[in-house]
Amino acid sequence: MASDRHRRNPYYDGPQSDHFDGTHFHNPGGVPPGGLRDLLRWQLLEKRAPWPQRLPDLPPPAKPVDRLGTEALRVTMVGHATMLVQAGGFAMLTDPVWSDRASPLRFAGPKRVSAPGIAFDDLPAIDVVLLSHNHYDHMDLETLARLHARHRPLVVTPLGNDTILRRRVPDARIAVTDWGGQTEIAGGIRIHTEPCHHWSARGSRDRRMALWAAFVVETPAGKIYHVGDTGFHYGINYRAAREKHGGFRLALLPFGAYEPRWFMKGQHQNPEEAVAGMRLCGAAHVAGHHWGTFRLTNEGIGAPVTALHAALDAAAIPRGRFRPLKPGEVFDVPPAD
Repeated sequence: MASDRHRRNPYYDGPQSDHFDGTHFHNPGGVPPGGLRDLLRWQLLEKRAPWPQRLPDLPPPAKPVDRLGTEALRVTMVGHATMLVQAGGFAMLTDPVWSDRASPLRFAGPKRVSAPGIAFDDLPAIDVVLLSHNHYDHMDLETLARLHARHRPLVVTPLGNDTILRRRVPDARIAVTDWGGQTEIAGGIRIHTEPCHHWSARGSRDRRMALWAAFVVETPAGKIYHVGDTGFHYGINYRAAREKHGGFRLALLPFGAYEPRWFMKGQHQNPEEAVAGMRLCGAAHVAGHHWGTFRLTNEGIGAPVTALHAALDAAAIPRGRFRPLKPGEVFDVPPAD
């Protein structure tokens, strides 16, 4: 018979910790997501900037090579938080979404304004998927099922998300970890699961019942820091990542989906905060994501890039070090100094 705790939380039944009270996960010292009243105030009273039907000036879809040299590190943008990362002989996808909508419904919800930057059938062999949390713009069960059928990658994800995935893909290969956990991969790859400041939900009755996370990936080509979604949270998690891991050749950081600030600030950093995070974590280069694919918040489609460039200029950081990637764009990451 299931425990009382398991009946309260359908995804995870484990011991309490500094970020789990037995039913819900939380950000220690952090800001919880807004409630229904805040949501209604945002949706009914705040004005949204118009978006075009399609993101302009897109490169053609990329056709990645199968494998790169040992020291090479390449990022190819698919869209939103989905990126193909190739490091030496290793290929990884972050938060893969190939569906047309970031929604539980096929006929409603945020719809793509840019096609995936890699056609699904053009993907190279995928070794690992990093699945940061269960929001629909990050956990797309249809895409995960397609990836399993074609590539059988190992999915690395924080506590509770494995339960959701197994309902759709019962025989998925999953490494489920808590903050501070490690996953060893063949070829000298090690993946660390680290904190970020966010939340989770698939519906209205499971808020914060599965954990959210960032990841640090150690590869022969250097260290990579992937943050799928986060509030800046005074830079606490960025500082901790640098203190623990010593800086990064590459960080994958969100810099879009941030307006209105009174509602989004705790959960989504803005471009100025993303630049501050880059400095605090010691990233030599950044591939920026979370813009130009799904309209989730109130800013205009190009506003994140304009604000990012202003923040980089103010910080005297060359714009080429923080690349706001468009779908289909390929970034060959220079070696860290």
